[in-house]
Order: sequence, then C-alpha cells, then structure tokens
Amino acid sequence: MNRRALIFVFGSNLAGRHGKGAALYALRNHGAILWQGEGMQGNSYAIPTKDRQLVPLPLPEIATHVQRFLDFAKEHPELQFHVTRVGCGLVGYTDEQIAPMFRGYTANCHIDPAWRLAMLIH
Repeated sequence: MNRRALIFVFGSNLAGRHGKGAALYALRNHGAILWQGEGMQGNSYAIPTKDRQLVPLPLPEIATHVQRFLDFAKEHPELQFHVTRVGCGLVGYTDEQIAPMFRGYTANCHIDPAWRLAMLIH
C-alpha cells in the first residue's frame, strides 16, 4: 500500500450492498467492493452499522466492529484514515452514542470535529 494512501472509512451493512450515503460514495470513488460488508476494500474501510437485512446493529455490536477498525489502523501507521460519522446518518444513532467508541484512536485517524467534542463530553 502507498505510504500516503488516504483510506475513506464508512458505515456499511453486513450484506455489503453499498447503496446509499457514504457507502455509495465509497463504492463510486474509493474502491469499495459490493457484497463485502467489513474491512479494507480499495482505498476504503467498511465498518458495519447495519445487519444483512439493513436493520441497525445494536450499539455493542457496532462497538466490536469499531474496535476491529481501530486495531487495524494501529497496525497500519503508514496509512491515513478519513473517518466519516459512521452510524450517525442513515442508521440514526447520535454522535454521543457512536463517537465514544472511537476513544483512543491513533494519530493516523482523522475524526470529525463533532466527534472529538462528543468524546470529551461523554
């Protein structure tokens, strides 16, 4: 992988449909792969926030997927990750519910300013 690669991190569903929102953007612009619901794909990384039937996952399950991403980012300091507000758009969770899951993110993760504030408050 390119040392300067910017990886677009988006919320996905376990079916890997990538039909709306940031997932569709990742499909069209960052090499996301249809039917792959989690992990690296092209210049993107999918974090599941919905199940195979497109029902929002429970927060503890999303937290498990977020931790997998954080571990991956830590293992790949040569990559830069642009983390979108996964779970806060079409899924409907709030910044205050999702942002704290990203506490301890590494310097190669670029988090939305609203999330940095939410992490301080919650």
